Amino acid sequence: MSEQQEAARHGPAGGQAEDALVIGAHRFRSRLFVGTGKYRDMDQTRAALEASGAEVVTVALRRVDLKERGAGSMMWLLTGEGAKRYTILPNTAGCFSVDEAVRTCRLARELGLSDLVKLEVIGDPKTLFPDNAKTIEAARILLGEGFTVLPYCTDDPVVCQQLAALGCPTVMPLAAPIGSGLGIRNPYNLRIILEQARVPVIVDAGVGTASDAAVAMEMGCDGVLMNTAIAQARSPVLMAQAMREAVSAGRKAFLAGRVPRKLYASASSPLEGLIG
Repeated sequence: MSEQQEAARHGPAGGQAEDALVIGAHRFRSRLFVGTGKYRDMDQTRAALEASGAEVVTVALRRVDLKERGAGSMMWLLTGEGAKRYTILPNTAGCFSVDEAVRTCRLARELGLSDLVKLEVIGDPKTLFPDNAKTIEAARILLGEGFTVLPYCTDDPVVCQQLAALGCPTVMPLAAPIGSGLGIRNPYNLRIILEQARVPVIVDAGVGTASDAAVAMEMGCDGVLMNTAIAQARSPVLMAQAMREAVSAGRKAFLAGRVPRKLYASASSPLEGLIG
């Protein structure tokens, strides 16, 4: 990793200045990206988004009725007040082919949304694991059409390198299967991805609670994207707040640098020079 890339990952000196997440031409203060599915109703969705402090909100276009209007419709987020407040990240959830994913992104462009798209090409309907080969193919097409592609992929270091080499401004490896809440199942792969990364790394899928988000950030991930962990919590709004604080705390801990692990005790107060 170059000195410039290392500086970008570790933020400003001392963590005192703005610690922005840069993805292509976009800059964000919040490193928590949130989804909009599985909430009880639109009022709860709005309250959770507000509590999360997120700037980027992802929407599954294939699950939105584009004919609906009004405050109770998801269209308030795509074309109404929500679109003015948040950066909308349309995603291709539910797409199983390159053609489906590409057409969905083109639809987002026709709706006048941001050039940012979250690319998902699912390979298995039971586990919702992505098809990495199709993801790479779709990414190549979309990048050629000027999209800023944020690809969801498995925690495969080689795939992440390939996607970054294509021109994806970030990679989004899963921590565990979508909606599983299992947390980071393979921290070793994630560490390799982070070590090799030339673009921001955002953990996508599998986060279950605040400690999972904090761990991801402490490892050096640049952000976390989640939906189910908030929307299906007993109190989604309170969990959204917890996630906001966890991502912030994890980032600060990463920037601060943890104390080295030691096998034996190390006194908080030095034993040398004791009086008497």
